[in-house]
Amino acid sequence: MVIRYSYLWLREHRQGHEEGTKDRPCAIILAVRDRDTATQVVVVPVTHSSPESRDAALELPVAIKRHLGLDSERSWVILSEINVFEWPGPDLRRVGYRDDSSVAYGFLPPRFFVELRRRFLALETAARSRRIRRTE
Repeated sequence: MVIRYSYLWLREHRQGHEEGTKDRPCAIILAVRDRDTATQVVVVPVTHSSPESRDAALELPVAIKRHLGLDSERSWVILSEINVFEWPGPDLRRVGYRDDSSVAYGFLPPRFFVELRRRFLALETAARSRRIRRTE
Protein backbone atom coordinates (compact mmCIF):
# COMPACT_ATOMS: atom_id res chain seq x y z
CA MET A 1 0.00 0.00 0.00
CA VAL A 2 1.16 3.54 -0.71
CA ILE A 3 0.24 6.08 1.98
CA ARG A 4 0.70 9.82 2.52
CA TYR A 5 3.15 10.28 5.38
CA SER A 6 5.43 12.92 6.91
CA TYR A 7 8.60 11.00 6.09
CA LEU A 8 11.67 11.89 8.16
CA TRP A 9 14.82 11.62 6.04
CA LEU A 10 18.02 10.47 7.72
CA ARG A 11 19.65 13.87 7.06
CA GLU A 12 16.70 15.63 8.78
CA HIS A 13 16.90 13.21 11.70
CA ARG A 14 20.62 13.89 12.10
CA GLN A 15 19.84 17.64 12.18
CA GLY A 16 17.56 17.02 15.17
CA HIS A 17 14.19 17.14 13.41
CA GLU A 18 11.44 14.94 14.79
CA GLU A 19 9.08 15.40 11.85
CA GLY A 20 9.59 15.39 8.11
CA THR A 21 9.58 18.70 6.27
CA LYS A 22 7.29 17.40 3.53
CA ASP A 23 4.38 14.98 3.38
CA ARG A 24 4.97 12.45 0.62
CA PRO A 25 3.85 9.12 -0.75
CA CYS A 26 5.52 6.20 1.04
CA ALA A 27 5.21 2.50 0.35
CA ILE A 28 4.51 0.18 3.25
CA ILE A 29 7.13 -2.53 2.86
CA LEU A 30 6.33 -4.46 6.05
CA ALA A 31 3.77 -4.46 8.86
CA VAL A 32 4.20 -6.62 11.96
CA ARG A 33 1.90 -6.98 14.94
CA ASP A 34 3.87 -7.32 18.18
CA ARG A 35 2.95 -9.03 21.45
CA ASP A 36 1.08 -5.96 22.70
CA THR A 37 -1.12 -6.05 19.57
CA ALA A 38 0.50 -2.85 18.31
CA THR A 39 1.35 -2.88 14.62
CA GLN A 40 4.83 -1.72 13.61
CA VAL A 41 5.00 -0.42 10.04
CA VAL A 42 8.08 0.01 7.86
CA VAL A 43 7.82 2.56 5.03
CA VAL A 44 10.10 3.65 2.20
CA PRO A 45 9.76 7.13 0.64
CA VAL A 46 8.83 8.16 -2.88
CA THR A 47 10.69 11.19 -4.25
CA HIS A 48 11.13 13.17 -7.47
CA SER A 49 14.83 13.58 -6.72
CA SER A 50 17.06 11.33 -8.78
CA PRO A 51 18.76 8.80 -6.48
CA GLU A 52 22.48 8.91 -5.79
CA SER A 53 22.69 5.14 -6.14
CA ARG A 54 20.53 3.31 -8.69
CA ASP A 55 20.74 0.03 -6.75
CA ALA A 56 19.21 1.76 -3.70
CA ALA A 57 16.10 2.94 -5.55
CA LEU A 58 13.44 1.72 -7.92
CA GLU A 59 11.77 4.02 -10.43
CA LEU A 60 7.98 4.12 -10.33
CA PRO A 61 6.58 3.47 -13.82
CA VAL A 62 4.19 6.10 -15.18
CA ALA A 63 1.33 3.56 -15.32
CA ILE A 64 1.69 2.82 -11.60
CA LYS A 65 1.87 6.53 -10.76
CA ARG A 66 -1.31 7.09 -12.78
CA HIS A 67 -3.00 4.15 -10.99
CA LEU A 68 -2.12 5.72 -7.61
CA GLY A 69 -3.25 9.20 -8.67
CA LEU A 70 0.27 10.68 -8.47
CA ASP A 71 1.75 13.26 -10.84
CA SER A 72 3.48 12.30 -14.08
CA GLU A 73 7.00 13.48 -13.12
CA ARG A 74 9.70 10.84 -12.75
CA SER A 75 9.75 9.37 -9.23
CA TRP A 76 11.75 6.79 -7.34
CA VAL A 77 11.11 4.64 -4.30
CA ILE A 78 14.21 5.00 -2.12
CA LEU A 79 15.19 1.69 -0.53
CA SER A 80 18.30 2.73 1.38
CA GLU A 81 16.47 4.27 4.34
CA ILE A 82 13.23 3.56 6.15
CA ASN A 83 10.94 4.97 8.80
CA VAL A 84 9.48 2.60 11.39
CA PHE A 85 6.41 3.65 13.36
CA GLU A 86 3.46 2.30 15.29
CA TRP A 87 0.29 2.23 13.19
CA PRO A 88 -1.59 4.44 12.78
CA GLY A 89 0.75 7.10 14.19
CA PRO A 90 0.53 10.89 14.16
CA ASP A 91 2.51 11.37 10.94
CA LEU A 92 -0.08 9.93 8.55
CA ARG A 93 -1.66 12.55 6.31
CA ARG A 94 -4.93 12.67 4.44
CA VAL A 95 -4.63 12.23 0.69
CA GLY A 96 -5.87 15.57 -0.63
CA TYR A 97 -8.46 14.46 -3.16
CA ARG A 98 -9.81 11.50 -1.19
CA ASP A 99 -12.23 11.02 1.68
CA ASP A 100 -11.17 12.85 4.84
CA SER A 101 -10.31 9.58 6.56
CA SER A 102 -8.14 8.17 3.75
CA VAL A 103 -4.36 8.19 4.01
CA ALA A 104 -3.94 5.67 1.17
CA TYR A 105 -3.25 6.31 -2.49
CA GLY A 106 -3.76 2.63 -3.25
CA PHE A 107 -1.84 -0.60 -3.70
CA LEU A 108 1.25 -1.29 -5.74
CA PRO A 109 0.82 -4.01 -8.37
CA PRO A 110 2.03 -7.36 -6.98
CA ARG A 111 4.87 -7.82 -9.50
CA PHE A 112 6.27 -4.35 -8.77
CA PHE A 113 5.96 -4.91 -5.01
CA VAL A 114 7.81 -8.24 -5.23
CA GLU A 115 10.72 -6.51 -7.00
CA LEU A 116 10.63 -3.64 -4.49
CA ARG A 117 10.74 -6.08 -1.58
CA ARG A 118 13.50 -8.18 -3.18
CA ARG A 119 15.73 -5.16 -3.68
CA PHE A 120 14.97 -3.79 -0.21
CA LEU A 121 15.84 -7.13 1.43
CA ALA A 122 19.12 -7.27 -0.50
CA LEU A 123 20.07 -3.87 0.93
CA GLU A 124 18.98 -4.93 4.43
CA THR A 125 20.99 -8.15 4.20
CA ALA A 126 24.05 -6.18 3.12
CA ALA A 127 23.43 -3.72 5.99
CA ARG A 128 23.16 -0.87 3.50
CA SER A 129 19.84 0.60 4.64
CA ARG A 130 19.31 3.07 7.47
CA ARG A 131 16.33 3.03 9.79
CA ILE A 132 14.72 5.91 11.62
CA ARG A 133 12.38 4.92 14.43
CA ARG A 134 9.72 7.57 14.74
CA THR A 135 8.51 8.90 18.08
CA GLU A 136 4.92 9.33 19.07
